Amino acid sequence: MPEALPTTPDAFQSLKEEFRGHLETFYAGLKLAPPYESVEKAVRTLTTMVHGLPTEEQTRIMADPVLRWRQFQRAFEASGLARKHHGIIAGLARNRTAVALPVEYDHFLDLFRI
Repeated sequence: MPEALPTTPDAFQSLKEEFRGHLETFYAGLKLAPPYESVEKAVRTLTTMVHGLPTEEQTRIMADPVLRWRQFQRAFEASGLARKHHGIIAGLARNRTAVALPVEYDHFLDLFRI
């Protein structure tokens, strides 16, 4: 079965589900309850950001995990999610070895180290 084009609803749904899953993993790894309304706002922000890109860029994002993580980080920050639990997460981010998350999640943690 061919991969869905980035502009199809299935492709955007897949991207949204991947992002939502990463957010759930992020908060679970930090042992924090996710701010659900803000998570949904971040997912909507991601969708809006990616929809606004040229089709060629959407295709690259869908094919490249590094580019997807950059979009996830941008949506995390632009949606205001990086301001939720800021003090707690900033404290945890200072001691990266104590955070039980794969290195990809540094895309989110870096926003708390500023």
